[in-house]
Amino acid sequence: MTPFTMSRPMPPPPLRRRSTSFLFLSALILSLFASQIPNVAAAEIDIDTGDIERAASNLTFENPNLRQAYIALQSWKQAIFSDPFNFTSNWTGPNVCSYGGVFCAPSATNSSFRVVAGIDLNHADIAGYLPEELGLLTDLALFHINSNRFCGVIPNSFRKLKLLFELDLSNNRFVGGFPNVVLKLPALKFLDLRFNEFEGGVPSQVFDKDLDAIFLNDNRFQFGIPENLGNSPVSVMVLANNNLGGCIPASIGKMGKTLNELILLNDNLTGCLPPQIGMLKELTVFDVSFNNLQGPLPAEISRMRSLEQLVVAHNRLTGEVPASVCQLPRLQNFTYSYNYFTREAPQCSRFGGGTVLDGRENCIANKSNQRSAKECSSDAAKPFDCSKSKCFAPAAISTSTVTAGWVSHPTAFAAATNSQNLSSDSPSSASASGD
Repeated sequence: MTPFTMSRPMPPPPLRRRSTSFLFLSALILSLFASQIPNVAAAEIDIDTGDIERAASNLTFENPNLRQAYIALQSWKQAIFSDPFNFTSNWTGPNVCSYGGVFCAPSATNSSFRVVAGIDLNHADIAGYLPEELGLLTDLALFHINSNRFCGVIPNSFRKLKLLFELDLSNNRFVGGFPNVVLKLPALKFLDLRFNEFEGGVPSQVFDKDLDAIFLNDNRFQFGIPENLGNSPVSVMVLANNNLGGCIPASIGKMGKTLNELILLNDNLTGCLPPQIGMLKELTVFDVSFNNLQGPLPAEISRMRSLEQLVVAHNRLTGEVPASVCQLPRLQNFTYSYNYFTREAPQCSRFGGGTVLDGRENCIANKSNQRSAKECSSDAAKPFDCSKSKCFAPAAISTSTVTAGWVSHPTAFAAATNSQNLSSDSPSSASASGD
């Protein structure tokens, strides 16, 4: 594979002195131009729901719920600044079930009438924001708006969406802290916030919530993974490309009956891989590349018999690459390049049959493409005693009984790893698109 490269930018042109009159004229022109640009913040409070409600009073609806949906969707239409593919061009009139991207179904409480149960505006490239009036869509079970240009924050009125099962806000321009309103959604199973500009901490309560899939990757979150991580019953968890810091808690072993895919690449993690990861018997994908992990590969990895993708590249791991790992029965990709391993079991050299083995840039004697002698004698290459780590937890953790959930979306590995980057030459970018 050809590594991703960046060409060197051209140097900026030399600065030239500007006269005072020229600068004054430029400032005047810019100020006049700026006055013509719509004020987005002001627009967010200028939706005239009174006009929308008066219009609704002159229309006939199948039931009161669809009337409320009309008010919500017309308010949202006013909050849209650009719809280049005309997804919302037919959002007119009382038949909201015919609106583009809007799906109706029988009510969960009264099957004799229809309600708006789903919204899917994926890949519409719409620019705008989410108005508070969306909280009127109280029958909504699915809300998918990935790959658009929505901005701002998630409205608090979403707390009224008590039936919401899937929330996909990925690949937009949302900002602010973690949207705590999602903690108030009792039916939520699928949460996808990847590829936005959310920042700050993530509340530990997220990992106590009965979710089946969590995608928080490619934001600006900064938080140490909390000790209650193992309480989460998810089958898929992707936290990649944030600035989490800290250690992988030993409680991860409690996820052994449910967790299928775990992506923690490029998260500034430290400490050692906890031996409790050996309890993840259902795990198929484990990617902790591009971190600052130290110590050896835990021998307990040999118990992860379902593992297909094991990526630990670009860390500070030392010791031996054991035969028990290379001989895992389902392993298809084992990437441990750019570490400081000094030994490799002979069985690893016979790793093949359509699989990927990448052990470049280590300190393994008589193996090609290894680090220099200088690098292999540096402080980074020195063995690390994990018992001295502040994260060390030697006692085994018993697994709790948790029920596997349902997920109808692409695997975490497809979502968080480019197929072109299996060689781990650079941190992967998670797929921007969802379904």
